[in-house]
Amino acid sequence: MTPVRTLVLGGIRSGKSRWAEESIAKSLAPDQPVRYLASGLAGHADAAWAHRIAEHRNRRPAHWSTVETDEIATQLRQPPHTPTLIDDLGGWLTSTLDRHHGWDNGSAAGAVQDRIEDMFAAVSAFPSTLVLVSPEVGLTVVPATATGRRFADELGTLNQRMAELCDRVVLVVAGQAVPIKPSGT
Repeated sequence: MTPVRTLVLGGIRSGKSRWAEESIAKSLAPDQPVRYLASGLAGHADAAWAHRIAEHRNRRPAHWSTVETDEIATQLRQPPHTPTLIDDLGGWLTSTLDRHHGWDNGSAAGAVQDRIEDMFAAVSAFPSTLVLVSPEVGLTVVPATATGRRFADELGTLNQRMAELCDRVVLVVAGQAVPIKPSGT
């Protein structure tokens, strides 16, 4: 069976992560291992953020392995190449922009673009089932700050390119998945 790459888009609290978890679980044998790459790193002093991370951890099956990292491309290149769920690309992009001081679109833009290209190469070469979760942009007003606009612009481009690379794309609204790019098209 050929591995399928699925991009799951949705707004904040749309149910996109839960849908992605259920989708990958349904596509595999009941106790098949899944690697969950969580880009929303713990360790923040924000209690609400810690609660969201705990909520995600608590609903994952015990036989799934979780790696909290922003080194997603590196993880995709390391064995075992088990089915993998990445949650989420928005968190990864934020971490990448932070790490490379890329919020001002200045001299660090090249380093950020290199990391994005590395992510595409790793996703493209990944030899197993892969589900990527990402927030959709453009469903609200244009951000009022330069950093907000930078994030929206970068994430919009990232999502568009990832959608081209993936075999299947769904948009989750109120917990319901709407096929945008059905598998095989």
